[in-house]
Amino acid sequence: MKKIAIIIIILAVIAGIYFIVRGGENKAVTYETAEVKKGSINNTVTATGTIEPITQVEVGTQVSGTISHIYVDYNSIVKKGQIIAELDRTLLEAELESQTANLKSSENEYDYQKKNYERIRGLHEKQLVSDTEYETALYQYEKAKQAYDKAKADLVKAKSNLGYATITSPIDGVVLSRAVDEGQTVASSFNTPTLFTIANDLRKMQVIADVDEADIGQVEEGQRVTFTVDAFPDDTFDGNVIQVRLNPTTESNVVTYEVVIDAPNPELKLKPGLTANITVYTLEKENILLAPLKAFRFTPATTPGEEQTPQAGRGEKVVWLKTAEGMTPKIVKTGVSDGIYMEVSNGVQAGDKLIVGEMKYKIAAPGNGNSGESNPFMPARPGQKKK
Repeated sequence: MKKIAIIIIILAVIAGIYFIVRGGENKAVTYETAEVKKGSINNTVTATGTIEPITQVEVGTQVSGTISHIYVDYNSIVKKGQIIAELDRTLLEAELESQTANLKSSENEYDYQKKNYERIRGLHEKQLVSDTEYETALYQYEKAKQAYDKAKADLVKAKSNLGYATITSPIDGVVLSRAVDEGQTVASSFNTPTLFTIANDLRKMQVIADVDEADIGQVEEGQRVTFTVDAFPDDTFDGNVIQVRLNPTTESNVVTYEVVIDAPNPELKLKPGLTANITVYTLEKENILLAPLKAFRFTPATTPGEEQTPQAGRGEKVVWLKTAEGMTPKIVKTGVSDGIYMEVSNGVQAGDKLIVGEMKYKIAAPGNGNSGESNPFMPARPGQKKK
C-alpha cells in the first residue's frame, strides 16, 4: 500500500510540474479593430396620430324648425354660399309679419305721444298746465319711444331668423357628414345642432399625433416626418412638424402632447380619421465620419515605459489608432451619437482602423509548440505515438 501511495504522489508532482511549465508559455495579443467610415446619423421619435383636415367646419342652425329640403349628401362638393338645406318657413314668415305689424303700431303710438309731449311741454313752459300733467306726458312719450325701438329690434330679429331658414356652406369644400334628413325637426337651444360637417380641402391634410412626455423635448417645428397608414401599408408619406402644442393630456397617468404635422395629400389617398404611425427625425446629419462607441471605451493595459495617454478636453475623447508601427492614441473631437456610432473629426480620417478590444492566445514554448508534444497522462490519438 505504501508503494502505491508513493507512486500516486510522484505522478501528482509530475503532473503539477507539467501544467506549470505549460502555464508559463508565451501569450500573444491581437487587437480587434473597427474602421472609421462615412455615414449618417438619424435620431427619431415615434408616435401615433390621426389624419384630420386642416379646416373643418360644423354647420348648424340658429333657429328651430323642420327640415324641408336637403340639397347635398355625403362627399358632395360645395362652394362657399351654396344652399345646402332649408327649414320650413311658415312659422318664421308669420313671425315676420307679426313683428312688422307690431312695429307699425309702435310707430303710430310713438308719433302720437311725441306730439302730445311737445304740446304739453309748450303749455308747461307758459305755466298753463301743472307739473303732474307735464311729467305724465313725458313718461308716456319715453315709454312709447322704448316700445318703438324694441319693435324695430324685434323686426330685425324676425328677418334674420327667416334668413337662417336657408342654410348655406360657409366654405368651399366637401361634405364629410350629414346628420339630418328631410322632415326632421331641429331645436336650437344653448347648443347649436350640427347638421353638416364640411372639410375645406382634402388635398391638404394634417396629422394630430400624441407624443410622450419623455420625447417631446426633442421635437421642434420644421423637423421632417414620415408616416404610414394601415390603409396603404406599402406607401410612406412625408410631412413636417408645424406646431408643438403646449397643452398636456393625461390618460392613465401617461402625459402626452399634441404635435401637428403637415401632410400633403395630392392623390387624395389620406382620409379623415385614419390612424398614422409617425416617425419624427429629431436629428439628421449626413456624410460625416463615424466611429463605434466601443472605440471610446477601449483602454489598453499599461506597461512600464508605455507612452502615457494624452488628456482630452471638453467635447473630445481619446481613441487608439492601429498603425503599422503599433497603436497610437489620438484625440478626436466628438459630435452627435445614435447610441451605436459617434461623429468624430480632427485626428482621424475615413479608413483608419480604431482599436475596440483585444484578444489573447497562447504560443507554445520553443521546441514544444510544434513538436507534437502531448500530455503524458492523456491517451494518444489514433495513429499518434505517445512520447
